[in-house]
Amino acid sequence: MTVQEIKEEIQRLKKETGTTILVHAYQGQDVLEIADYVGDSFGLAQKAQTDSNENILMCGVRFMAETCKILCPDKHVYLPNPTAGCPMAEQLTSAELEKIKAENPDYSVVAYVNTTAELKTLADACVTSSCAVEVCRKIKNDKILFIPDPNLGSFVAAQIPDKTFKCIKGGCPHHFSMTKADVEKAKALHPDALLLVHPECPKEVVEQADYVGSTTGIMAFARKSKNESFIIGTETSIVEHLQFECPDKKFYALSNRLMCTDMKATTLMDIYNTLLGKAGEEIVLDEDTIEKAKHSLDEMIRLGE
Repeated sequence: MTVQEIKEEIQRLKKETGTTILVHAYQGQDVLEIADYVGDSFGLAQKAQTDSNENILMCGVRFMAETCKILCPDKHVYLPNPTAGCPMAEQLTSAELEKIKAENPDYSVVAYVNTTAELKTLADACVTSSCAVEVCRKIKNDKILFIPDPNLGSFVAAQIPDKTFKCIKGGCPHHFSMTKADVEKAKALHPDALLLVHPECPKEVVEQADYVGSTTGIMAFARKSKNESFIIGTETSIVEHLQFECPDKKFYALSNRLMCTDMKATTLMDIYNTLLGKAGEEIVLDEDTIEKAKHSLDEMIRLGE
């Protein structure tokens, strides 16, 4: 089959099976084009909650599919490519976090949504990159243990100086690898371009940015800006998507090291075969995990309003 024929079959099969396809913005353009909804991980999970279909197919990585299942326990949630993980989400085990909590009993645990379901059960609240500052500011405790991304944690801490933050070592290996030298090289090549970066990047990169925000925020800024060229400091798919959306503007990747192989693992054929029941993995979580993990997500919604 051709790419177009596969896309047509996917459109037919998802209607036939009552399946909604959620696609994270870090997926490739070909996958985006068969999506029912495109967005960030939590936004997609919220879409799943309000969608009428019983079957949800999450084109992203495992923690995103888990978040969907937590918020939609009565629906069938599938991950088309079971190998699609997230190094940041998996870098800390529940046993390690329990030990850290025991050593810091007076701290509230704030978990980035990029964590496993198990870690979410141990958190007082979850956050996304777009609501992290607001949620942490509203938490009554003035001592916060932020997991698992120290770059995002430090970015939030700098904006709430009256609170004490402890950040766990780790982070996204792709964002974390960005350096001041990468910025200097990109700006030398594209001197008129604005630098838009994700707060998962190191401080030395964030400090030089014209805009710092979530993936959704970066895309919105680029669309609305009167500037004509941009250096994008997040996953390279965002460069591709913005090029399609804004053909009159120019977009450049801060570095080719920002390409996430886990996000590129899901293919059209994975989606096609999952709809046929020949591939993919259904996400299964026990009731206790769902209940405890949902509490941290509910707190994020409550405090983020």
